[in-house]
Amino acid sequence: MYIVGMSRQAHIIELSPAETEFLQRWARAGKTEQRLALRARIILAASQGAENKKIAADLSTTVATVGKWRLRFYQHRKEGLSDNQRPGKAPIYGSKVERRILEMLDKPVPKGYSIWSGPLIAKELGDVSVHQVWRVMRKHQISLSRRHSWCISTDPEFEPKAAAVVGLYLNPPENAVVLSVDEKPAIQALERAQGWIRLPNGKALTGYNHEYKRHGTTTLFAALEIATGLVKAGHYNRRRRREFLAFMNDLVAAYPGQELYVVLDNLRTHKPKHDRWSKRHKNVHFIYTPTHASWLNQIEIWFSILWKKALRGASWTSPNQVRKGINAFVEVYNESAAPFEWKATEVMPVKPKNNYSLLRK
Repeated sequence: MYIVGMSRQAHIIELSPAETEFLQRWARAGKTEQRLALRARIILAASQGAENKKIAADLSTTVATVGKWRLRFYQHRKEGLSDNQRPGKAPIYGSKVERRILEMLDKPVPKGYSIWSGPLIAKELGDVSVHQVWRVMRKHQISLSRRHSWCISTDPEFEPKAAAVVGLYLNPPENAVVLSVDEKPAIQALERAQGWIRLPNGKALTGYNHEYKRHGTTTLFAALEIATGLVKAGHYNRRRRREFLAFMNDLVAAYPGQELYVVLDNLRTHKPKHDRWSKRHKNVHFIYTPTHASWLNQIEIWFSILWKKALRGASWTSPNQVRKGINAFVEVYNESAAPFEWKATEVMPVKPKNNYSLLRK
C-alpha cells in the first residue's frame, strides 16, 4: 500500500499493455493538452509504485492533484482522466422567451411607429433585454430594417410573353441580333462638394456635402446586345416617342441589313400609334415584356451597374458633363463587356423558333 499524506492509503495502480501504450502516447505527444499529459505521467509513475509525495515533487505539482487523478483512474480508468462536464451558468432566458419575441413580430406595432425595432420589442415585452432580442434575431437571421419589394404581373398572357422573351435570350434566331432597350429619364446634374475628410481621431473618409446645386437633367436611351454584352447609348433632352424612334434609327444604322429583335417594356412611347416606322423597317421586331415585368429586360441590370459605378455620388455642373461621364463609362465597360449569365429554374414549354410570329403583333 502507498500512503497519501499521513492517513489515506493510496490505491495500487496496475496497467494493462493497452493502457500503458495510450498513457505513454499522451505523455510523449507534443500536441497533447498539457493537463492530459500531466495526468498520464502521474498514472505511469503510480504504476511503478511511486508514492504520491514523490510523484508530486518530480512533476512539480501538489500531492492533492496526484491523489485526485490516481483515485479517478482507479475508479474509472481512462475515462476518469477527462474533465467532468460542468453545468455552467443557468440560462436567463429560455425557449418561452424566444417564442414571445418571435410572436411580437406578428403583432401590430405600437401607435406612432411604422416598424418593429430591437429596443421597441424589448420595451413592449418589459422583462427581456434588448441584447436578447438581437440574439434571437441573429439566430433566426431576421433583419428588422431590411425590406424587399416585389412586383406581381397581372398580365393575362404573362406565361407566353415571358417564355418568348426568355426564349430569345436562350435561343436567339439565326443571323439575328437581340437587343434589350430602355431609357433612364431625368438623370440629374447635381453639383456638390466632395472629397476626403480627416476626422479628429486621425482617420480619413471620403464623402460629399449634403447641400447641392441642380443644373438640369438629361435622358439616357441604352441598348444591350444580349449575345456580347456590348452597350450603345444615346442622350436626349426628353423621352417622347420622337426621341425613342431617333434612337431606334441609330440602332438600325449600327446593324445594317440585319434582323433586330428588340426587347422593350410596355411604356406608351415604345408602342406605335401608327405603323409607318415599322413598315419602313420590316427587319425590326418589337418584343414586349409582360405588364409589370420589366425585370425580364436585361438592360435594367446594366442600368443598376451604371448607377453604382458612375452616377451615384458624382458631382456634375451641367447635363452635358453627365453625358460625357456616361459615355466614358460605356467606353470602359465595352472594353471588357460580356453577356449576362441568364438563368431560369423553369422555362415554359415553347418552341422559340416558331414563336416569333406571336411577338410581332
